[in-house]
Amino acid sequence: MSDNQAEFEARQKSRSVRPLVGLMPYLKPYWLLLTIAAIALTVTAALSLALPLAVRRVIDGFFEDDAAVMDQYFGATIGIAALLAIGTGLRYYFVTRLGERVIADIRKAVYDKMIGVSPAFFDRIMTGEVLSRMSTDTTLILAVIGSAISVALRNILLLGGGIILMFLTSFKLTGVALLIVPVVIVPILLLGRRVRRLSRMNQDKIAESTAHASETLLAVQTVQAFTHEAHSRATFGLLTEEAFEATRARIGARATMTMIVIFFILTGIVGVLWIGAHDVRTGDMTPGTLAQFLIYAIIVAGAVSLLSDIWTEVQRAAGATERLVELLAAPDIVLDPEIPVAHEPATGALAFAGVDFAYPSRPGLRVLDGFDIDIKPGEMVAIVGPSGAGKSTVFHLLLRFFDPDAGQVSMDGVDLRHMKRDTFRSRMAYVPQDPVIFATTALENIRFGHPDATDAEVFAAAQAAAADEFLSALPDGYKTYVGERGVMLSGGQKQRIAIARAILHDAPVLLLDEATSALDAESENAVQTAIHGFARNRTTLIVAHRLATVKRADRIIVMESGKVVATGTHASLVEEDGLYARLARLQFTGELAAA
Repeated sequence: MSDNQAEFEARQKSRSVRPLVGLMPYLKPYWLLLTIAAIALTVTAALSLALPLAVRRVIDGFFEDDAAVMDQYFGATIGIAALLAIGTGLRYYFVTRLGERVIADIRKAVYDKMIGVSPAFFDRIMTGEVLSRMSTDTTLILAVIGSAISVALRNILLLGGGIILMFLTSFKLTGVALLIVPVVIVPILLLGRRVRRLSRMNQDKIAESTAHASETLLAVQTVQAFTHEAHSRATFGLLTEEAFEATRARIGARATMTMIVIFFILTGIVGVLWIGAHDVRTGDMTPGTLAQFLIYAIIVAGAVSLLSDIWTEVQRAAGATERLVELLAAPDIVLDPEIPVAHEPATGALAFAGVDFAYPSRPGLRVLDGFDIDIKPGEMVAIVGPSGAGKSTVFHLLLRFFDPDAGQVSMDGVDLRHMKRDTFRSRMAYVPQDPVIFATTALENIRFGHPDATDAEVFAAAQAAAADEFLSALPDGYKTYVGERGVMLSGGQKQRIAIARAILHDAPVLLLDEATSALDAESENAVQTAIHGFARNRTTLIVAHRLATVKRADRIIVMESGKVVATGTHASLVEEDGLYARLARLQFTGELAAA
């Protein structure tokens, strides 16, 4: 069972529309729009209820052969219709505008929250799921705020006012008409709950299929390289069919409810009309009065029918709101302190003291175990070791993507947990193992490291990263669009852009995680020379498998199983004949058999 399905089943007891209360903070700032819309709504409802009175006067005036009075009532009817049209247009404008404004605010709020949460959050929920909630779910809410709610309120006014005026028009006929109300309301309530449950399931399945599509399309080259297309298609097809089945069941429930409501409403109107016709024939009621009552009955019946449809939409929106509120209320394991410590200037001293750490998604697997290092300002330190030793995790904790389970990570003697994340992260330039390239130009990808940088500063950073030559050769030079995730670039080109971005950031701490692994020997040498020049007077931390890239480091830290097992220079570690020496022999002399 998927996590989404488990969460869905765990929430089945919540069948109300109370999640919609979560929208109130986004509606409050626009009370003026709400007020204007409410006034327009009330006026249009009142005018709608006034029309049958004019119709009654017209009909009775026709039979009384009073042409002048009849003309006056016809004129009044046209005037009411004009006011009704104006009021309806204003209601539509202000309500629709309000809906679009609120949804834009919600989307921004969700994005603002998601872009700042710890990466641990995305261990529990896929990015495609978040994107689905930001698009599909907000569309459902927009349909309710921008239309359904106002239509519902208008029809509630029409329903209440219509029933009152029906009583005033004919108590007898109103009593007969109200006999069918329980028969209509019961299926609306019972089937409405089922529609909401099915809508939630449908939304979850759509989110799952969107997440799958996002993941596979972003990795389309890997999917095709392993001839995994058929399996991916089958998985997506299965998720899509599950979503369709939930939709089909929801449509079936709603269609059943519609049939029941329409049948009993029309049957009731016919019955009332039959009784009223007899009253007209016996002289107990005028034709105009019957027409007036019939129009009110149709207004009330239409209001009930529309409210039944709107109720299902509101319940769908309640499910969507619930899912969005979950994102907005999602707890984050990494938070800024309430009273952050400010310290200037930043020297770039880094330290790990007794750090234990296991990723939240793998709590039983300790990645760092009593990890201790102390890096002086301006020092170049390399971290090496076999895969899984915990090297990249060191960077994750330095950037405070996660907090240690025990121990302390500090900068300039201050625990990172006591500083604002923006403060210490702005003092670090990070080149990840898998360079991130955005779907924009090469120029803007480098400028990501310093949004206010001039073109000249971007060019200088690219030259320092040995990227100027290939960037200048692109069709539009630095302004060439590089495609989603940099699909138009090679792995080495992506790395050089990422390094140029870090150089442009110009921070006192430089973090390089396998930053030259995709470069050929000539490019690597050029980039290494540039990095060593740039690293002067900066604290530089390098993670690398290729030991050739760390030979010039001031100090090399050897890690194994989350612990520091050796520290020294390249020469001293080779002389010790430990883990580093074995790795060096494998890479520099190829003594695989001897090892």
